Amino acid sequence: MKTLHIAALIGIATVGALAATAAYAQRDPAYAAARAAGQVGEQPDGYLGIVGSPTPELRALVNNINIQRKAAYTRQAGNGATVEQMAFVAGCNLISQTSAGEKYQSPNGQWLTRGAGAPTRDPRCV
Repeated sequence: MKTLHIAALIGIATVGALAATAAYAQRDPAYAAARAAGQVGEQPDGYLGIVGSPTPELRALVNNINIQRKAAYTRQAGNGATVEQMAFVAGCNLISQTSAGEKYQSPNGQWLTRGAGAPTRDPRCV
């Protein structure tokens, strides 16, 4: 994946993923609570992940959000970009937009808590 190609996809992928996530968060306080409690976090692949042991309710919540995200990435893919590329670019941006105290997954798969500084992202993120 070329850095220039990733840069061209950033705006498209971010808008769809953030819109889907923000809309869901406004409708479901369980998502906001899980995020604030560190039970869920952003992954480099553009999808929401479960940190620790999932409950059936938490798994259903995350699955629902990820279905919405994949639908947004699928709508945005085209013109030479794959769904996976759109998801990756969204993951770069969703991780960079986490707030201090929120969880995210590093490129090596480790769950980290965002501090005051920039999060650790995949080197291909621009």
